[in-house]
Amino acid sequence: MLDWLIVGGGAHGTAISHYLTARCGVPRDQLRVLDPHDRPLALWHQFTANTGMAYLRSPLAHHLHDDVGSLKTFALTADGADHARFIPKFNRPSLALFNAHCEWMLRRYDLEALRIGGRAGGLTRLTDGWAVTTDSGEIESRRVLLALGATEQPLWPEWACDLRASGAPIDHIFAPEFVTDRLPPSEHTVVIGGGITAVQTALLLAARQPGTITLLRRHGVQIADFDSDPCWSGPLCLNDFCAEPDPNRRRAIIDQARHRGSLPPDVADALESARRAGTLKTQQGEVIAAAAGDMGIALHLTDCVVPIRADRVVLATGFASARPGGAWLDRAIADHDLPAAACGYPIVDAGLCWAPGLYVTGPLAELAIGPASRNLIGARLAARRIGAHITQTPGNR
Repeated sequence: MLDWLIVGGGAHGTAISHYLTARCGVPRDQLRVLDPHDRPLALWHQFTANTGMAYLRSPLAHHLHDDVGSLKTFALTADGADHARFIPKFNRPSLALFNAHCEWMLRRYDLEALRIGGRAGGLTRLTDGWAVTTDSGEIESRRVLLALGATEQPLWPEWACDLRASGAPIDHIFAPEFVTDRLPPSEHTVVIGGGITAVQTALLLAARQPGTITLLRRHGVQIADFDSDPCWSGPLCLNDFCAEPDPNRRRAIIDQARHRGSLPPDVADALESARRAGTLKTQQGEVIAAAAGDMGIALHLTDCVVPIRADRVVLATGFASARPGGAWLDRAIADHDLPAAACGYPIVDAGLCWAPGLYVTGPLAELAIGPASRNLIGARLAARRIGAHITQTPGNR
């Protein structure tokens, strides 16, 4: 039996596997990371490549290492110096620098040796821990950390599902099979979405085929440096949030605090430059129906008599708001009476403990961590809370 099994090998699973082994003294041979993908951070690399991301939205201090200054120090090394480019005023690092730092971490701490391949499909309570059912058998562990992201549940609007079922050329930027580089040339591609992912994707495609791309948004440009206020990574906002006893009220606070569909200034400037240059068209409106025919795809919009015609549609509509984990986690909640809010998300204690020996991070922890829970800083906040919990609870190490 393991001491720790982390379910999910993305940013949160990777960061916390390092924290537990390097900071909390968990023996390496007693911790494993269960991940269905063939490399650490697989979806991170896929999604950032698909969108053409050049710089992170988060600042220099946010990364996977437990040392806040690690990325800054790495930028001064031979491995990092070539990629040491930043966006002021918050020193947002280049994607190349961040990725190089991740690769350095994986090598330096041999984190890949902690990984085992497989996909979770069930969770059963044992006398002294938990058993996780995978596609290749059961894994028993005294403690399980659910590091499940929302990255495998892209949001498909109902009209888009119907269009896809008809065989029309419609893709989602976060679909597992989607690769931007494999898109064939098109006379007119419509990218649908209003946030940073949609804009970056549209800019990437417009650079390859100027004048053939339209970005369709429901609203005008909303500018914000980050997707939530920086106060949510510290006590200024979190103290009041954590003092709120009602999980439904916490959910409302989270929803209000997130700057959904917003753009940092540099991305907004790039969008305006492309629009003025004529390399990218923009239109405001919401799709209410769509149909595919001999003339391509017709997108019918609110308050617009004439539909938009396209020969390809790319959705950048984000992820579904439903709790990650799907049916197998639904069964575990029912079987083991795991507390959940009306929104379906876990109700956990301050140490992110859902039940004895069962912990959460990422989206599953947002009713405890707040609006930044899904982000890179959310992984660090979760690691610190879990680390404090296991060191302060007798017999829990």
